[in-house]
Amino acid sequence: MSARPGRPFSVLPLPAGVEPLVLDVPVGPLTALRAQVPDGVDRRAVALLVPGFTGSKEDHRLLLPLLAERGVEAWTYSQRGQADSAAPAGVEQYRREDFTGDALDVAVVVADAAGLGAGSGAGVGAGSGAGALHLLGHSFGGTVAAHTAVRDPRPFASLTMLCSGPHGWPGRKEAERARLLAAAGRVDLWTLDNPALARRLAADPGLLGSLDPDTRFLRERSAATSVDNLLGAIEVLADVQDVTPALAATGLPVLVAHGVDDAAWPQPWQRLMAERLGARYAVVEQAGHLPNVENPAATADLLAGFWTGAEPRHPLRTRRP
Repeated sequence: MSARPGRPFSVLPLPAGVEPLVLDVPVGPLTALRAQVPDGVDRRAVALLVPGFTGSKEDHRLLLPLLAERGVEAWTYSQRGQADSAAPAGVEQYRREDFTGDALDVAVVVADAAGLGAGSGAGVGAGSGAGALHLLGHSFGGTVAAHTAVRDPRPFASLTMLCSGPHGWPGRKEAERARLLAAAGRVDLWTLDNPALARRLAADPGLLGSLDPDTRFLRERSAATSVDNLLGAIEVLADVQDVTPALAATGLPVLVAHGVDDAAWPQPWQRLMAERLGARYAVVEQAGHLPNVENPAATADLLAGFWTGAEPRHPLRTRRP
């Protein structure tokens, strides 16, 4: 398993200092982004960020260079079936165990590429895993990250749950599931959500170039994302199993954080999870379910502070429950 140079996906420009990579792991090539700590800044931590449902590595493209400026070498990857990553056929290839297995494989590649020695702690005190890599998951990615840490905490120094809760609930995203099944895998979610514009683009593909970069990116990412990935992720998101007791048993330090207006995962559940874990709990102002996009500077302050012990540069509502 190894990392090699890659290329940007779609039209969104990558910030300075962010490089595209390809990670060769057993499932196939998973695409990734990395921001290394700039010259003159001491590297104090290395972190791996896992994106959420319908997402990809680009969800963290603004956050990565801000973390690097604060002394954190930051990596993120598109999970199997997301955007331009390997997409094995069949919804049975997208179980929770498949996602967590990939995360552990990626952690090996990142640790090797970053020069992390086995068993060396970094940033905040390592838990029973005594690893050197800080793991973060956003939303669905948080579910993947939490179960990855439970499956094998040894590579990790800490876990951050960003806008993610302890368990799912029955019927979650059932509307999206029903629409995807009705389309028999022939139509992606963006097309289903934007039928008029999708019809115009089908009639005149040249219109794609006239879309603003964000809209074009969302269109192209959705078209490239595997429907099997979405259906498998929906099953994971609907799982009612509470990961909190098993996560507590790992001994890993945990940060639970969300935007002040996060409405995608019940905030009381996130707060209660932090309380049960004795974890740090923080609320990012001027953000909803995507603080990594909506307020990346404050989010970077929070994360770098947790991973390195640095004081935040921007105001945060933070406390230990």
